[in-house]
Parts: sequence; structure tokens; C-alpha cells
Amino acid sequence: MKRQLLLLIAAMASLLSSAAQPPRTFRFTDPDVRVYLPPGDLNTGTALVILPGGGYGMTAMDHEGYDWAPWFNERGITVAVVNYTLPGGDREKPMADVEAAFSLLADSAAVWGIDPTRIGIMGSSAGGHLASTMATHPRGNCRPAFQILLYPVISLDLDITHRGTRNGFLGENPDEALVKEFSSDNKVTPATPPAIMLLSGDDRTVPVENSLRYYRSLINNGVNATMMIYPSGGHGWGYRPQFRHHRQMLTDLDYWIRTITAKK
Repeated sequence: MKRQLLLLIAAMASLLSSAAQPPRTFRFTDPDVRVYLPPGDLNTGTALVILPGGGYGMTAMDHEGYDWAPWFNERGITVAVVNYTLPGGDREKPMADVEAAFSLLADSAAVWGIDPTRIGIMGSSAGGHLASTMATHPRGNCRPAFQILLYPVISLDLDITHRGTRNGFLGENPDEALVKEFSSDNKVTPATPPAIMLLSGDDRTVPVENSLRYYRSLINNGVNATMMIYPSGGHGWGYRPQFRHHRQMLTDLDYWIRTITAKK
């Protein structure tokens, strides 16, 4: 994407905006990103890059991506949903797409009313792995201010990982050094951004131990961390109202995000 073109589009969006208008949506390609802007009177300056799951074999763009946008917009948060390139064993492909999404938001910050230091990241399942990877491997403009992780794959250790996620990100039979490097629980430092993990205790797809390991690493490094384990729901519920604990989950997330993004 050309930076000048992005800024021109963003400027046009700003000229068309007003507090009375409904949230605005913009579509970008290369990478595929949809940006949802909240009404001007609600805008808090916070933004969020959302990465749907799918085991690095597909992306669940609706219930783990686009469906979240209105809820966050109502809270004054700009949302960028990324249909990232599936890695096929080449981890750089999705990581570069996420970095590009952060650059898009940073470059458009002035006209979209975004504080570049308040851009968070959210991911579900394999998207949670990608989100935690970017949070523990900051580079360029991609330096998440906070993490929201739904039933995330954290470790690529064969004992607890989701095999499709591991193979998709690193390929078949990866070097053990890469397995360690991209198991996010191994890469936490005191500078890692605050995180909330939301998951079900009966998840049979991604073992709860993934989140437990990450939580322990965050706490041991003095990082603000919250983990909510709901008694049922399995895996992959995203924003689906059919999830038995949907309302409670939204209440928990609402409280956390208001606390973590409050201006000092």
C-alpha cells in the first residue's frame, strides 16, 4: 500500500465524518483490512487490530472478526479487522500483514482521531497465537498497547499446542529453536503489554494450559494480566450470542478494557 494513498483516503473519510453520522467502514487491500470508525462524539482515541482464528488454514472473519466491530465502536474504539495471509509454513506472511495494519492506523492517526500509543491487538485461537506473537515480538509500528486473547494458542510445544496452528505457522518438523521462539510464553518481558484471556474450561481444541502458561509468564514478569475461564462453551464462540456465557464475557471484557485504556 502506498502511504500517500492511504493518507488521502483517510483525509477524505475525515471530511465526510460528523458526530451525527453512524460508524464508518473502509476496505483496504494488500493486506485485506476493514476499518470501522466510531461516531466522532464517542471516539476515545483507542484502536484495536483484530485477528480472527482458523488454525492458520482459514479465517473465521465473521464471528471472530467483523461481528465484534459494532460492540467496540459503541465504546469509542476504532477497529481494524485483518484477513491476514495464511502462512502455509511461512510465518512472515501473516506477521507482515499485521504490521501493515498497525502502520495504516498509525499513518491515519491524525485524521481518524487515533492515539498511536493506544493501539491494541485481539486474536482468537490461531489468531490469538498471532496476536500474542506480535505482542511479544514488537517491530516497527507494530507495538501493541494491550492484548485481548480468546481461547488462544500460545505454545507450539507438541504437548499442548494445536497441531494445525503449529504446522501452519512453522511448517512440518520445525527446528526446536523456532518452536521455542514462537511459543509466546517463552518471550514475555516486563515490557510486554497487558493482556486479558477469555476461554472455556471445557475447550478440547486448544488446551487451557496454553493460557495458563502465558498468564504465569506475564505475572512473573510483572505484567498486568487477567484470565477468565468460563465453565462451558468449548472452542470458537467468538461474538456468537449462542455462547452460554456471552453476556458475562462481554461484561468482563467491557470492565477490563475501560480500566486498561483509561487515560492517566
